[in-house]
Amino acid sequence: MQLQQPSREDFAALLQESLLANDIAEGTVVKGRVVAIEKDLAVIDVGLKVEGRVPLKEFGVRGKDGALKPGDEVEVYLERVENALGEAMLSREKARREESWVRLEESFEKNDTVTGHIFNQVKGGFTVDLDGAVAFLPRSQVDVRPVRDVGPLMQTPQPFRILKMDKRRGNIVVSRRSVLEDTLAEQRSELVQRLNEGQIVDGVVKNITEYGAFVDLGGIDGLLHVTDMAWRRVNHPSEILNIGETVRVQIIRINPETYRISLGMKQLEADPWDGIDQRYPLGAKFTGRVTNITDYGAFVELEPGIEGLIHVSEMSWTKKNVHPGKIVSTSQEVEVVVLDVDAQKRRISLGLKQTMRNPWEEFAEKHPVGSTVEGEVKNKTEFGLFLGLEGDVDGMVHLSDLDWDRAGEEAMEDYRKGDMVEAVVLDVDVEKERISLGVKQVGGDRFADAVAGVRKGSIVTCEVLEVKDSGLEVKIADSDLSAFIRRAELSRERSEQRPERFAAGEKVDARVTNVDKKNRKITLSIKALEIAEEKEAVAQYGSTDSGASLGDILGAALKQRDKQGDE
Repeated sequence: MQLQQPSREDFAALLQESLLANDIAEGTVVKGRVVAIEKDLAVIDVGLKVEGRVPLKEFGVRGKDGALKPGDEVEVYLERVENALGEAMLSREKARREESWVRLEESFEKNDTVTGHIFNQVKGGFTVDLDGAVAFLPRSQVDVRPVRDVGPLMQTPQPFRILKMDKRRGNIVVSRRSVLEDTLAEQRSELVQRLNEGQIVDGVVKNITEYGAFVDLGGIDGLLHVTDMAWRRVNHPSEILNIGETVRVQIIRINPETYRISLGMKQLEADPWDGIDQRYPLGAKFTGRVTNITDYGAFVELEPGIEGLIHVSEMSWTKKNVHPGKIVSTSQEVEVVVLDVDAQKRRISLGLKQTMRNPWEEFAEKHPVGSTVEGEVKNKTEFGLFLGLEGDVDGMVHLSDLDWDRAGEEAMEDYRKGDMVEAVVLDVDVEKERISLGVKQVGGDRFADAVAGVRKGSIVTCEVLEVKDSGLEVKIADSDLSAFIRRAELSRERSEQRPERFAAGEKVDARVTNVDKKNRKITLSIKALEIAEEKEAVAQYGSTDSGASLGDILGAALKQRDKQGDE
């Protein structure tokens, strides 16, 4: 009987059966034995029908220095059972990678650290060799602080922690910073346990910022805030500290959870605010230096660590709504008066204007009410003029005090800003800082002068200026005063109350019935004069009850008056 030759399919099936019997499969790590060394290749038998060849460089140091010998057992990765040359495709490098993945996965699950070498720089970070497996190290995860030069860390063993693993994609992300933070946390914990609040220690200034300085206390940093550097005002820490300088500080606060330590330097010195009330009594004058200027005032250093505030309202008697920087300047030496001291709130209120006399008091002394002054028109308002006066004070002329005869609004048209105006001081209110002036009073009051001897009930002689239907416009003799006699006041008799009875230029006598100095008016009446004369005649020459008629009495009175007039 003739034997049938096996087909290719039969041979593949037999080979697969043989591989399964030896528990060998493609894509796995298998054990093999070195059977020979050929130049830079190692021939390895993994129990297959054929051997495989692996470059010696994939065995690392063992392949380079000749430590790998025939007969040595090694683990390799079986990529293919047989290639085109009839050899098994083996890889020591992939075997190492597979071994690394297994170990790295165990470390990842346990959150253990692993050792690797940074060997290359890529976009956004670096590549790390974890014993055959390549991982990515983001730049932000290199150190706890930004690192400018990573050169010293390259190709040297470094501890890492695996943050993420994806075997399917072959991605591993690691962090060196996480390991360092844990180490620092342990060191900080040990250091913090040795430190106590109130303890005085020496440290080295590590960094300076606008708000303070970081001081190295031997492995842990503490913050020395700018307000705790000195009792006096410190604008910037660099004024008193330098990087690398050794300073003595006191531990103010320790936060055991965040390991934050607050430090102080001024606490090592005596508090200058102790006994402040005795050193700076109210009303006392002192000289200080302007250290800072704000919108609301200026700070003045009276002694190291002691500053007071001159509020903007206490800077000048006359300069209102002016920025403090236009009155004083930084570093200027100024004399001040203590207005208030609050030791509990650490505040001292100072006054600058109190070192000078109140200009309104000085003005009142030099220019009493009734005196004449001259000033420049500084401003025109709807209610009057403001004049700039001696002592840098202003006085106001009300509309009603501009002119005796014209309305204030009309009189205002005569004045322009910058004009020099003469005025009379009417009133000075020092407390309210007000000075009242009058322009019309400069030439005197003609009306007041004219009516100085005229009282209610006085008899005056008038000259008729104009005859009107409503009465007479008259001028009092020997004066510039004019008055108006109403029609009803022209005679006691109704039939005689006719203005046409009089002519312009005619002299008439009238009785003063009212003098209104406020409204500058004088009221006259011929009727009132006749009634007064009648009463006087009756009193002197008898009464109607005696049998004499009123005409007889008045006739006798008139004859008597005419006789006295002739004499």
